[in-house]
Amino acid sequence: MIKVTDLTKAYDKTVVVDQVSVSIPDAGVTSIIGANGAGKSTLLSMVSRILDADAGSVEVDGIDVFNAPSREIATRLSILRQETHMTARITVREVVEFGRYPHSRGRLTAECKSKVDDAIEYCDLGEFSSRGIHELSGGQRQRAFIAMVLAQDTRYVLLDEPLNNLDMPHATSVMKLLRKLADDHGKSIVLVLHDINYASVYSDRIVAMRDGVIVADGAPEAVMNPGTLESIYGMPFSVLDLDGDLIAAYFR
Repeated sequence: MIKVTDLTKAYDKTVVVDQVSVSIPDAGVTSIIGANGAGKSTLLSMVSRILDADAGSVEVDGIDVFNAPSREIATRLSILRQETHMTARITVREVVEFGRYPHSRGRLTAECKSKVDDAIEYCDLGEFSSRGIHELSGGQRQRAFIAMVLAQDTRYVLLDEPLNNLDMPHATSVMKLLRKLADDHGKSIVLVLHDINYASVYSDRIVAMRDGVIVADGAPEAVMNPGTLESIYGMPFSVLDLDGDLIAAYFR
């Protein structure tokens, strides 16, 4: 379990995450939603120790994230950031191999190579493994980065806006892959999403933020209703039930 207690972050006098407390289970898909500036990515960055917190604590399976050795955290928790820059000449396989660095420090063992092979196959990247990452489409590139965190072999996988700049077919493909990863491997997938309908369809749980605090937290059916969505985004919504999936429509 990831346990967040009274986590706080401010820039100058602006508080962007305000004493947030939340627990994330050790399996399933949890989506964090909210408008721009709600504090979603800042919260995720503090949980993954990319950002320091001004106050509060984060524990992963009882280990203090802010004080534990980096290598210990990296074997339990992986993060895929919104901006991922790779050298143009690096191949897909080399990208995936980066995921083994916390385990091998750059000297790949037989186990590491097996994990890399499995991740490439699982993400359906075999035919692209020797290609440069720059040669791939946006959706293929995102699958390569997901393969990298899969090869890292952590229970907790954190992704900051993994659908950013993807069209609908590629975004759907990525969400199906993440859902499958949680179901097949028993991992806890935590992702920041702007598209509330992808959150509704593919998540076990939705955590909604507004102005740095959590304003809703529960199963999709507890969050995907007009009143709750209006309290999150400050605009009116309709919610439709399409074959058991709750889909939100918004209007002016």
